Amino acid sequence: MPNSGFPARAASYLSGGRERARGTSRTMIAAPLQEHTSSPPAGVVILDFGAQYAQLIARRAREAHVYSEILPHDTPWSEIARRNPAAVILTGGPESTLGADALGVDRALWTSGLPVLGICYGLQLIARDLGGKLAPSAHSEYGPAALQTVATSPLFDGVPATSRVWMSHGDTVVTAPAGFAVLAKTRTCPVAAIGDIGRRIYGVQFHPEVVHTEAGTAIVNNFLHAVAGIPASWAMDSFVDSAVTDIREKVAAGGRVICALSGGVDSAVAASLVARAIGERLTCVFVDTGLLRKDEGELVVAAFRDILHLDVVKVDARARFLERLAGVIDPEEKRIRIGHEFIAIFEEEARKLDDVRWLVQGTLYPDVIESKTPASKAGHKIKSHHNVGGLPEKMHLALVEPLRALFKDEVREAGRVLGLPEAIVERQPFPGPGLAVRVLGEVTADRLETVRAADAIVTSEIEAAELSPRPWQYFAVLTPLQSVGVMGDGRTYANLVAVRAIVSEDGMTADWARLPHALLERISTRIVNEVPGVNRIAYDITSKPPATVEWE
Repeated sequence: MPNSGFPARAASYLSGGRERARGTSRTMIAAPLQEHTSSPPAGVVILDFGAQYAQLIARRAREAHVYSEILPHDTPWSEIARRNPAAVILTGGPESTLGADALGVDRALWTSGLPVLGICYGLQLIARDLGGKLAPSAHSEYGPAALQTVATSPLFDGVPATSRVWMSHGDTVVTAPAGFAVLAKTRTCPVAAIGDIGRRIYGVQFHPEVVHTEAGTAIVNNFLHAVAGIPASWAMDSFVDSAVTDIREKVAAGGRVICALSGGVDSAVAASLVARAIGERLTCVFVDTGLLRKDEGELVVAAFRDILHLDVVKVDARARFLERLAGVIDPEEKRIRIGHEFIAIFEEEARKLDDVRWLVQGTLYPDVIESKTPASKAGHKIKSHHNVGGLPEKMHLALVEPLRALFKDEVREAGRVLGLPEAIVERQPFPGPGLAVRVLGEVTADRLETVRAADAIVTSEIEAAELSPRPWQYFAVLTPLQSVGVMGDGRTYANLVAVRAIVSEDGMTADWARLPHALLERISTRIVNEVPGVNRIAYDITSKPPATVEWE
């Protein structure tokens, strides 16, 4: 799109990839998809057993244009019924249904007459509660499996007789409950799907919500539309309208609001939603941590003042963050210190303004689920995001998090609904802790300059290449390893830099990008020749899971 009127360097900045300042929950505005409204459209309630992919199920519902709410697994039936859902989905979870203290649901669900879909743990719970038999799996399945349908049903309508699915379970259903038919199997799992067509209760041992399950979208759509009869009536416009209304109601008591603006799509969309709701009561604060990429700090403020027309205050905290990170090696400690320092700065800036009561952050769902907040009763923590698990226990500002239930690509869609420029909407993700989690080991000024220079080369080369598909994220990592090399006929003992490029849909799962060898060669040659102190390059070919996108 044209950049007329933008400062030239700011326009150049926006054409590349950057991201984000995010947040968490002490006091929050949850996205309307997780918060009951007085008259929601017909939709589905998702009961969460601590699944890593709970919000991914909700995302599939949104893609099917169905309203959804995620509730804790032990929500009383009266609370579920008050929402008047058209169906219920039971998520997977990390625990076993065979334990004496296994998680369950209000048993009124089974006599409610509502359509139910159980996924993984949810399937096992259906079998346990309705009279089936379970046992520890003789052959646990983790990863891809070939699913074979063995009976016809509305759930598998249009699904190939054999397709790839994604498994992750240690227990298995041995015998289906009375009235249920076995619908599908795998080589090591004879009961991979069951269904009572008359009662409209189904269970699948695999995960239809993840992209690795080839027919997963069709299966979820079949349940929502064909089995439950829910109309396709929800759209992202509905989310934007509801979010603006909720923000306006939450901050109606008055007072100013500040927004942690990073320059990326998350904080830009969050700021735009709040600005639409409360107008001039919003002030954005951009903190230059010194952990940003090349030229980023000086470009963000100019770009977002000119494009979003926001009131932006810039804080130079480069020395301050380096001091806080001095001597810190543990990645969890890095994230916690960065999160605490961000909040301290925001509260200091708030005191310079009149009557600031709220802090807006661009927290997304993957941040929340990996950090495991108290709202997730049964989930396991993967790592603390600086804006979720890294926040201090006591804060003087209440948090506003309008994007908390969304994934990255959904935030982009919301940005388009809000009318944001594509240059902002399509920015490459960047972690809130910045380069601190791309410098493995101690963060120093010299090591930051090394990874910053290497990252600039990776970014420029990939963005100049004609690639299909385009990588979702790409960056350099400075490892704590050194190796022997030969440069100019002399021995070197210098740093190893790793290059990471991934393709993904939502950040919850990812695969390594198959970059052309010639491109990797250019990247390697340039880094070794242009970045002092580096003599070896490695390319990361690990998917997520088992790895995460970032190295720390």
